[in-house]
Amino acid sequence: MEAEKRFWHTLSSKDVLAQLDVEEAVGLRFDEIEKRRETYGVNNLTQQKNLPAWRLFLLQFHQPLIYILLLACVITALLEEWVDCGVIFAVVFVNALIGYIQEAKALKAIEALSKMSKNSITVLREGQKVLVDAQELVVGDVVILYSGDKVPADLKLLYAKTLQVDEALLTGESISVEKQVGILPQETLLADRTTMLFASTLVTYGHGIGVVVEVGDATQIGKINALISSAEVLQTPLTQKIASFSLQVLYAIVVMAIITFLVGVLRGEESEAMFMASVALAVGAIPEGLPAAMTIILAIGVAQMALKNAIIRKLPAVETLGSITVICSDKTGTLTQNAMSVTQMYAGGSFYALSGSGYEPKGEILAEGIPFVPQKESALYEMLVSGVLCSTARHVKVAHSYIIEGDPTEGALIVSAKKGGIHDEGLMREFERVDTLAFESEYQYMAISYQSLQEKNLHFAYAKGSVEKILERCESMMDAHAQIVPIDKETIVMHADAMASQGLRILAFAKCFFEEKIDSLGHHHFEKGLIFLGLQGMMDPPRIGVKESIKSCYEAGIGVKMITGDHAMTAKAIAHEIGIVLDEKKAVLTGKEIETLDEHTLREMLGYVNVFARIAPEQKLRLVRALQANGHIVAMTGDGVNDAPALRQANIGIAMGITGTEVAKESADMILTDDNFLTIKDAIEEGRGVFDNIIKFITWTLPTSVGEGLIILCTIFAGVLLPILPVQILWINMSTAIFLGITLAYEHKEHFLMQRAPRNPKEPILTNDLLRKVVMVAFLLVVHAFGAFFYLVESLGETVARTVVVNIFVFGEMFYLFNCRSLRYSMFEIGVFSNLYAIYGVLLMSFLQLLFTYMPWMNQIFNSAPLGAFEWGIVLASSFVIYLVMEVEKRVTCKIKSCYQ
Repeated sequence: MEAEKRFWHTLSSKDVLAQLDVEEAVGLRFDEIEKRRETYGVNNLTQQKNLPAWRLFLLQFHQPLIYILLLACVITALLEEWVDCGVIFAVVFVNALIGYIQEAKALKAIEALSKMSKNSITVLREGQKVLVDAQELVVGDVVILYSGDKVPADLKLLYAKTLQVDEALLTGESISVEKQVGILPQETLLADRTTMLFASTLVTYGHGIGVVVEVGDATQIGKINALISSAEVLQTPLTQKIASFSLQVLYAIVVMAIITFLVGVLRGEESEAMFMASVALAVGAIPEGLPAAMTIILAIGVAQMALKNAIIRKLPAVETLGSITVICSDKTGTLTQNAMSVTQMYAGGSFYALSGSGYEPKGEILAEGIPFVPQKESALYEMLVSGVLCSTARHVKVAHSYIIEGDPTEGALIVSAKKGGIHDEGLMREFERVDTLAFESEYQYMAISYQSLQEKNLHFAYAKGSVEKILERCESMMDAHAQIVPIDKETIVMHADAMASQGLRILAFAKCFFEEKIDSLGHHHFEKGLIFLGLQGMMDPPRIGVKESIKSCYEAGIGVKMITGDHAMTAKAIAHEIGIVLDEKKAVLTGKEIETLDEHTLREMLGYVNVFARIAPEQKLRLVRALQANGHIVAMTGDGVNDAPALRQANIGIAMGITGTEVAKESADMILTDDNFLTIKDAIEEGRGVFDNIIKFITWTLPTSVGEGLIILCTIFAGVLLPILPVQILWINMSTAIFLGITLAYEHKEHFLMQRAPRNPKEPILTNDLLRKVVMVAFLLVVHAFGAFFYLVESLGETVARTVVVNIFVFGEMFYLFNCRSLRYSMFEIGVFSNLYAIYGVLLMSFLQLLFTYMPWMNQIFNSAPLGAFEWGIVLASSFVIYLVMEVEKRVTCKIKSCYQ
């Protein structure tokens, strides 16, 4: 009895019932339920088996940079520097804890999906209507659905009466889908399978009966669940580069330490002393402050983005935004307002435009660009009235905004009438509703009849529907002065086609009069004799400012691709209006076309196609993967369950905070609290600024680590006194990272940030330019340190000489900090006091160095000694030389590369 794996939409209702061995009027027998549950499975989504919490936590330590820090922790413990050991371990532990919390949150997406399937539903069992939990359904159950019900499983329709279903969370289409009984071709896309109902969608209108054909993981929502599980959670560009960089540092430290040990032993030195020298070299070369600095810089970026309506769920996502090369954006609610609005009308032989958008009744009717108020005796007035009276929706003000209760299309008609000065409340005081002829897919129109409260003998009805179905029932039309004239159907069809070519959804309106009150309307009352009133064209309009944001993205070298479940013509029209580039070879690629493409062809077409329509969830995932295979860093926006797999797969998933489902939010890295594409552009700019500051920190901190390592290495090779002790190296690395380096996190974004091209994802953190800076500063530090040490050691002793060397490193870093505040401009061009944290950091570090130099207890701990004016002169002169040389280098490099353009 097991159901064949079939395309259920290709079968008739009778065939489906026969295949599932169930009678429509009876339903299943109670004794069949358990047997079918064992055969077909339960109506639950399988939750991914997550790693145990302890293992997930330990995996946070499985990173090269963490290995380096743990090595530093062991080394400091060997040196019996317990305070420093504790500080380093605390940094490692906190970073691991944050990573664990973030990763645990990211795995809640499937739990959110499971919650979506829990609701009660009416089924037919042994001829009786029974209310059961959706989880109790089995294949073959006959389900009865009414307006407001959530569809509990995938169903084949057996009966439909004016049935409309909101499938936005599954297909992304903003308009409710009209459902009908019948058979469809096998190649019919998911969004067009009007004979099927899918789990977790919502019945918005009408009544239907269906038989359960798929449950649990076999449903369309279950397939999305599987896609979320299979989507690869990628490392961000920053974490990839830091991992690579950390491995390089780790290998370099190990090699240098081994060389140091072997050279010393071969020269006849004691192995214990050489081991400690190798330890000193490792301590010097490890950039202990890097993880803490990265965390703080990213955290500041998170705080800045929160002020700009973007909530970051994962810290590295801040930097990823700055690396984006292409944005894949959902249309509805992100690029558009997710509120249907009438934008064009045709009545009485004239075209009219409407200003304003959304459900706010602000705007005007424009005739040739001039505000126009419709007169009562006109076709335009009658058409606007028909839009209000031939409707079951309500336009309601809630707090400071307006909402539509009912069909958003009908809501848009009420709003367009209000822009013409016609209010539904006033009309309802003039006319009494008599009867409604509901919309049916077979007839493609609806009608509502009225009786005038002033003229008791005035009986009439308004009808609205598709242009074709309304026109075939019309025998006349109303002109601009409300006179009844012969109808010109060819001209009307021509104008309707012109409006539809702009991506508008067109509705036609008509009126008819009755000699007497008709209590029960039928289609025979509207077979002929209708008076055509006009056309209204509506669309979900673009968000204000989205066109400018897309232009900014293009200027920044970031591609923008629209991926939507809507129709190709609508998608193309919106894309053209908001400035998405449309290629002449292929403007729009549909889901049906994508199904026929191999991976190579798809990747090639992604190079020039920017609009994708009628896209299924698995195709969104495929598009993201194809873009990543082409080397792109992909941002994906979305709000529905259908977007969740692609959100999780993308380098950064961006969910809508207002209209987004919980599944989408849990799958994303960033949530927009205003659902606005403009916010993405601002977030990208912030991300680029964050990455700049991370690079500045790395450029600033590495010369010290390299310089300290070189001093140890050179000392061992030369067989001379060590100019700096391991404990002093630890002091330099930890104190300067905290009090100096972190201040770079507060640097303001530089000019022309959004005019730069995106960074090459394959480009290493240390480019040739940055490597040159690191080597130059490290060389200057080593030369000054050795020079000062051997110049002073004979006259002032080892302790004073080493104290001078420590201060050369610290004050050298202070002066170099002002070079690194910008890698393009001098501190005078960006403003000496534009980052007060840097000033405060320098003052605080100077105070700490005075304590290091003059406080007896500090002298005892760090083997330091007081200095005189002459020694301080050497320290400050060396530091100024470093600043001056690097400023000249910056000027020369930027002049060659035109950094200021």
